[in-house]
Amino acid sequence: MFVNRVRELADLHTWAERTDARPGLVWGRRRVGKTALLQEFARGRRSVFHTGAGRAAQGELLQLSRQVAAEGLSTLRDLTARPFHDWDDALEHLAGAARNEPLLVVLDEYPELERSSPELPGVIRAFLDRAGSSTKLRLLLCGSAVRSMQALQEERAPLYGRFDLNLQVHPFEPWEAALMLPGMEPADRAAVYGLVGGMPLYLSWWDAAKSLRENVEHLVCRPGALLLNEGDLVMATEAEPGEQPAAVLHAIANGRTRHNEIKDWVGTEPTRTLDRLIALRLVERVVPVTEDPRRSKRRIYRLADNFLAFHLGLVSRYRAEIDRGLGDSILPVLLQGLDDHLGGPWEEVVRSYVRRECAAGRLAEDVVAVGRWWSPDNSSEVDVLTLSGRSRTPSLAGEVKWAKSVDAGRLARELDHSLSALGLHPEDAVRRLIAARERVDHLPEGVVGVTAADVFSAPA
Repeated sequence: MFVNRVRELADLHTWAERTDARPGLVWGRRRVGKTALLQEFARGRRSVFHTGAGRAAQGELLQLSRQVAAEGLSTLRDLTARPFHDWDDALEHLAGAARNEPLLVVLDEYPELERSSPELPGVIRAFLDRAGSSTKLRLLLCGSAVRSMQALQEERAPLYGRFDLNLQVHPFEPWEAALMLPGMEPADRAAVYGLVGGMPLYLSWWDAAKSLRENVEHLVCRPGALLLNEGDLVMATEAEPGEQPAAVLHAIANGRTRHNEIKDWVGTEPTRTLDRLIALRLVERVVPVTEDPRRSKRRIYRLADNFLAFHLGLVSRYRAEIDRGLGDSILPVLLQGLDDHLGGPWEEVVRSYVRRECAAGRLAEDVVAVGRWWSPDNSSEVDVLTLSGRSRTPSLAGEVKWAKSVDAGRLARELDHSLSALGLHPEDAVRRLIAARERVDHLPEGVVGVTAADVFSAPA
């Protein structure tokens, strides 16, 4: 199922329609839907897709030759008998096929191609200089190895400054993920998103016609289950010498949220690994929204990927026994822990919703930051706080509960108490927001109520 990606498709179409468009980059984590996006973009276009698979250089060129021939782009050359002998040969042939009519060429998993042909970036650069405006070739380099794709854009790289498109593909936002869960109640969508996040593949595995219990049983509580194994693949994310991503992720999942705590758990300096995990959006560095993140010493780290938080926070402790066949008896234990677990993801979902609405000017104006706030002694906390204007003045504050229904009047009073620790009082011009899964009852005048039905719907 292909849904949404409206902005990404628009960026791709704009790039393709440019005169003499230079190559484009499309990159992002595995499973995020890059290939599906490019296939949708390629509909109705002359196109060639080639996916790097770790073959030797001649094997990659042979496979590319077959694909070009299958698209009827071999002209007078028999590519079966005379396949491309190097990348110069391949690019020259493709440029010729695009002399009069645009041709899209997608090199998917590009870092795999560069691994077997280290000269490829230099070959592409020389080809671009040579071809100039004599061809309508549209070349897209796509990859999941995030560090390698970033390296292509660095100043010393052969292709530095040669890209007209740099598109990073991210997981779906909550209202986008809802499109992959048709027919479900908003509160159920909130639970699914809290468990698997916005990765299109994971959402496609969820059977909307079955209950949460049935899905967790099928996807988690069976040896070899799809989501059971997927956790290991996520943690085997790209790492370089001296990095320990799995150890750092385990540390955060086990409550070691400060830098020194993570360092003690891992046994080595984690800064480089943390920076990489933040770039991958697996980890988030959080400070009170009122403080400068560059200077604040009150920074903590949280797992920003909902599926990874579910896997490490609940599933991984039972992994060995699920593999040994105890999944049926572990299932009710997992389900009992879901309400406690889903509170954190739900808070972040509501913050995402507030960002969306503030960007549209519907909840507060001139908003420059949305985040959490907590007092130095941790005695007071505000789940959602927006700051507005150059003065960064608090403009909206929210209390978020993972409960089916809440008494908004009571929670508004509790929120006022927390705001007093921030030096704010009920008479100050700070809008209040109360969020729950299904119902916000006894809503005081002027207080905004938010439920999953608001969050998991398309923007107005």
